Amino acid sequence: MSEHIYNYRDPNSSLYQVNSNYALLLQIYPASFSYAVVYQNRLIAWCEDCDLHLLDEPGEAHEFLNFEYKNVVTALPATGFTLMPNALFNADKVADLARFLDVKPSEKVLAQPLDDDNHIIYKVDDAIVKTAKMFGLQKTVYMAKGWINAVEGSNPPADNLYLNIDKQQVEILYFAAGNLRFYNTFTFNNPDELVYYTGFVAKELELQPHRLNLVLSGDINRDDKNASRLAEFFNGVEESSLKVLDLPDEIFPHQILALSALSLCVSSEVF
Repeated sequence: MSEHIYNYRDPNSSLYQVNSNYALLLQIYPASFSYAVVYQNRLIAWCEDCDLHLLDEPGEAHEFLNFEYKNVVTALPATGFTLMPNALFNADKVADLARFLDVKPSEKVLAQPLDDDNHIIYKVDDAIVKTAKMFGLQKTVYMAKGWINAVEGSNPPADNLYLNIDKQQVEILYFAAGNLRFYNTFTFNNPDELVYYTGFVAKELELQPHRLNLVLSGDINRDDKNASRLAEFFNGVEESSLKVLDLPDEIFPHQILALSALSLCVSSEVF
C-alpha cells in the first residue's frame, strides 16, 4: 500500500456553512466507505476507509455527513460487469443480459450509461445496495464512472495506458482515437501479478511495452514497489496529474482522482 494521507478538512469550512450547493461524493465498499464534500469545484472534506456505522452516526469528526445533501453521487463496486454500445442497449433486455453475469441471489443488477457511447450492466452485492438506498438508488453510479469520464475528457493519447489502484484491484483503461477501447479490472496480490496483468492487456491491444506510458492513480506512488516494478517493463510510469477539483497542496491529484471525478457525475444523465 502506498503512503499518502487519507483524510482532509478545509480549516475554513464548517457544517454551518453547508447548503444545497454542496455535493457529497461517496464510494461504498462491503465493510467501509470513502467520501468527499465539494463546493464550487473545491474540495471541502475528504476521508477514506471509514467504518460503515459512521453513515448513521458521523460524530463530530465527520460532521459534514450530518447534512442532507441534495447533490449526492454514490459509487458502487461491481462483482461482475459487461459493457454494451448504446446503439445495442435495450433497457427491457437487461434481465436477459444479466444471465451472462452469473448473478447470485445475494446480488442486484444495475444498468446505466458509462460514457457517451456505452452502457454498463453490472452486479452489486445486495448488502451494498441496501446501504446505498439511504441516499437514493437513483443517485448511484458504477464505481469507476467518474474516473473513466475524466480520462476520456482529457484527450488521452494512444500511447498511454491508465491504471487505477483500489486496494488489491487494478482497473486498466485504454482509449484510441478518443474512443473507449478497453476497460477491465483485475485482482492482484503482489507487484509481479500487477506487471503480468498490465502486460497481458498491452499484448491484447497489440501495444509495445517499450513505447507505452503508464499513467497511475489511486493507492500507488511512482516510487513504491508496484510502480517501480512496472517501470522495469514499460517505457514510462507517471502519477496522473489530472485534476477535476481544486485541491490543497498536501493532496496529490492522483491519490483522490477516482473519488473526486465523481463530481463529473453530479449532473449525469443517470439522475
